[in-house]
Amino acid sequence: MRKSLLSVLVLAAIGSGAANATVTDAMLEGKDTKSVLNWGMTRDGQRFSTLNKINDKNVNKLVPAWSMSFGGEKQRGQESQPLIHNGKMFVTASYSRIFAVDSKTGQKLWKYEHRLPDGIMPCCDVINRGAALYDNLVIFGTLDAQIVALDQNTGKVVWKETVDDFKAGYSMSAAPLIVNGLVITGVSGGEFGIIGRVEARDAKTGKMVWSRPTVEGHMGYKYDAAGKAIENGVSGTTGATWPGEMWKSGGAATWLGGSYDAKTGLVYFGTGNPGPWNSAVRPGDNLFSCSTVAIDPKTGKIAWHYQTTPHDGWDFDGVNELVTFDMNGKRMGAKADRNGFFYVLDAKSGKLENATPFVKKITWATSIDLKTGRPNYVADNRPGDPAKSADGKKGKSVFAVPSFLGGKNQMPMAYSQQTGMFYVPANEWGMEIWNEPVSYKKGAAYLGAGFTIKTLNDGPIGALRAIDPKTGKIAWEIPNNAPLWGGVMTTAGNLVFWGTPEGYLKAADAKTGKELWKFQTGSGIVAPPITWEQDGEQYVSVVSGWGGAVPLWGGDVAKKVSFLEQGGSVWTFKLAK
Repeated sequence: MRKSLLSVLVLAAIGSGAANATVTDAMLEGKDTKSVLNWGMTRDGQRFSTLNKINDKNVNKLVPAWSMSFGGEKQRGQESQPLIHNGKMFVTASYSRIFAVDSKTGQKLWKYEHRLPDGIMPCCDVINRGAALYDNLVIFGTLDAQIVALDQNTGKVVWKETVDDFKAGYSMSAAPLIVNGLVITGVSGGEFGIIGRVEARDAKTGKMVWSRPTVEGHMGYKYDAAGKAIENGVSGTTGATWPGEMWKSGGAATWLGGSYDAKTGLVYFGTGNPGPWNSAVRPGDNLFSCSTVAIDPKTGKIAWHYQTTPHDGWDFDGVNELVTFDMNGKRMGAKADRNGFFYVLDAKSGKLENATPFVKKITWATSIDLKTGRPNYVADNRPGDPAKSADGKKGKSVFAVPSFLGGKNQMPMAYSQQTGMFYVPANEWGMEIWNEPVSYKKGAAYLGAGFTIKTLNDGPIGALRAIDPKTGKIAWEIPNNAPLWGGVMTTAGNLVFWGTPEGYLKAADAKTGKELWKFQTGSGIVAPPITWEQDGEQYVSVVSGWGGAVPLWGGDVAKKVSFLEQGGSVWTFKLAK
């Protein structure tokens, strides 16, 4: 009798443990402070934690708990946001690697290193921004445009699917999004004339469910149980906003990944620049480039879109995250765009509520018309048509602000449910840019432009800015000498955390902007921090490793920060006892 009872108890314990180890749709709502299950911390992308054991009164006692190196010679840029579940940290690294680590001690549990072929063509460093968790799987994208699902406990491949042809310029660097059992992803490669799209797969099997192109004129598809593609409606209207056949290599890559709002039932993806950069050869708005598209995750249909830079001529990708939040009794979405404007939209309809500058200088437009939602362009600040130049080789050069690296780029902002403010990592820089003749060739750069990134003055380039979404006004800012390229996190401890290329993880008072704590990690931080609770203690982690687009494309700015060292490690902190 005792033996039988013991067996029942053991089996019950095993079953309970297995259940706790399985990530469910309900868990992805992000209410458990012992886990971090989503890129953005919660699927709406707020990057706000209700934890307050570390707060504005004791954050100066924060000390390292552990650090783990990614090892090897594959340093480069490290833009990953870690995930935490069941006592494990899952963190991706450069060159399509992923590690499982004991989240309390930093002990490496396993590593998966994706075998990359020769000839991959990532635009902006060999980075990866993170993974997704579902069931017993950890899922991430690779630089050769594959998506891989691994067993969380062993690191063994459960399924692997090819997204597209890396030889045509496709790649994947964004963290996937999980919604209702679907793993929803975008694609990278906008500088190669690829076609941007959002795709949904069964998260447990990798089988395609639907695909939605983000270039107007392309057909969307849904897939039956046998994997057969069934037409699911053209995106927009073929030829409506693109001349001739330009839409066939239209770009609009969805390279940053998406967010999801349970209250609206929509997923939100930003889209990149149209191809080529030379806007003279593609008159029209060029939908759905430089936009936010809201998609019904059940059907793959576009519910609404809002285009931040119609007929883009400056590479102002609109991929920046749309973060949903409550304001004045409505569900809204906020976006700090590369073009320098901070937008507030109705999250259900896409209607523009407000748009204000979050950088000090903008030259390509004077303002955003709140009635039409369109920019008021400065015509003289669009690069000229090379076909109208004397030699036909170089159009009129202009000095444009912001630079194409953006008022904000990939580094995610955060929203505080305490203060009602957004915390935006902003940059002040410009560029000389001109157009050149170009034609599409598979796998070749599809720019038709030349450029040089330049500083605006001798002062700081970066600034962390607290923005009131109701007014668009900047409440406070903390300048930074180098451009900010890592993300932000806020907590109920009245804190905002962010990293700098100079290597510091910092914390400030979320209400006043007073800097309260910093720690030198040994390499530049270009990744967003996270926090969680384990065994009664609150932890903070961030990935450190200088790289990304700035040292590759940064011109004069890259020279200014050339002293910064590369690296590759995870740092984790807790309060000293």
